[in-house]
Amino acid sequence: MPPDAPSEPYGLTLAAAARAIAARELSPVELTESVLGRIEAVDGRLNAYAAVTADRARAAAAAAEREIAAGGPRSPLHGIPVGLKDLFDVAGLATGAGSRVREGHRAAEDSAVAARLFGAGAVLTGKTQTHEFAYGLTTPQTRNPWDPDRVAGGSSGGSAVAVASGAATFALGTDTGGSIRVPAALNGMAGLKPTYGLVSRHGVTALCWSLDHVGPITRSVEDAALVLDVLAGHDPRDPASSDRPPPPYARELGGELDGLRVGVPVNYYFERTDPQVSAAVRRAVEVLCGLGAVCADVRVPMAEHIRAVQWGLTAPEATAYHERTLRASPELYGAEVRTLLQAGALVPAGDYLRAQRARALMRRAWQAVFDAVDVVAAPAVPCTAAGRGRERIDWPDGTSESVADAYVRLSAPANIVGAPALTVPVGCDDAGLPIGMQLIGRPFGDATVLRAGAAYERARGEIGRLAPCGTAQS
Repeated sequence: MPPDAPSEPYGLTLAAAARAIAARELSPVELTESVLGRIEAVDGRLNAYAAVTADRARAAAAAAEREIAAGGPRSPLHGIPVGLKDLFDVAGLATGAGSRVREGHRAAEDSAVAARLFGAGAVLTGKTQTHEFAYGLTTPQTRNPWDPDRVAGGSSGGSAVAVASGAATFALGTDTGGSIRVPAALNGMAGLKPTYGLVSRHGVTALCWSLDHVGPITRSVEDAALVLDVLAGHDPRDPASSDRPPPPYARELGGELDGLRVGVPVNYYFERTDPQVSAAVRRAVEVLCGLGAVCADVRVPMAEHIRAVQWGLTAPEATAYHERTLRASPELYGAEVRTLLQAGALVPAGDYLRAQRARALMRRAWQAVFDAVDVVAAPAVPCTAAGRGRERIDWPDGTSESVADAYVRLSAPANIVGAPALTVPVGCDDAGLPIGMQLIGRPFGDATVLRAGAAYERARGEIGRLAPCGTAQS
């Protein structure tokens, strides 16, 4: 997290806080009060939260303290503060989705993931900001704690900033085209998009049914594994939910990387990428190779079709979800999202079906990639956090693209094929802004991806390859 976070309880990783609580060295009340104090200190400037549930958090922390004193923690998440992206239903609370469309809304029941978290004893500190209906890659209302004049990333920008600034110990986000991994990378956090169908989306406001994923943003890979242990599992209320039993992710983090096959793309991922980003990621790959992994070049299949398929799926599905409200009250949507939804109505059914067919071919082609390697290592985003208000990125080859297109370009493939993808911080640029590496695995290879990320984190600590980024201004 930003280096101004001291050894106060709010600066602990989830794993460290859980160990301290289990050892009776830290109480859930102390941790929660520390996090709530941090929210009060920084959120007026960063705006990570759409709503803070301080009274609820204090009551839950006091209950957790009593329960742990009586019988010990029921999970590593017991008594741990969490922020939930404002797409997740929590009974009795608003699910605003960053939009006036949801004004006055109150959820009748907990979303599946909220229920799992609360069942594990997590303490809700509030709802975090999102790009309106998750349809964007910057979360413009939220500021980056490393440099408040930079974007936070989106659409889970509030969740990433809350964790990075110490205003939550961990948080949940959603990822349709990179909306967990992009803000995690831009804020120097770990962000996990699990395999499609591994985590239930019941009670989560949709953007694109066939691409939406739910996952954690955390301060370490170990933290992400601990959260996934709670979230993963079959839910018949989500039609895409897998009934495949999940393994114990956190228990499988300690394995060596000897023989792990790491693929390094020779096309697509390192094209139109900031040289500092490319260099940092390649150094991180060298660390993996030095840990016993076998590194080899791979070619990204059907690369020229990735963006078309992503748009061809997202646009019509998002518009279908909003069709009734868009017709009845278009003025309630922000101009950016309203334009995107109206554009989605113009996508012919034939184009949507062709995008689905191309996606099936792409999945098959990526399966062949994972016959040759276990993990693909690549940049998470092609550049670090852009300045607020900046609209385009100009590349050295003379090309230009919008900031949103730049951020989604490298994350979209994992959504299209449903593969697990993990972002881990691997350094910083000359401006002191975090750089992220993305590790992508075969579907249901989440444990392998997490193991590789955790091994990199351990090595990074031992050999000091990650220089501290500039002091956060939060």
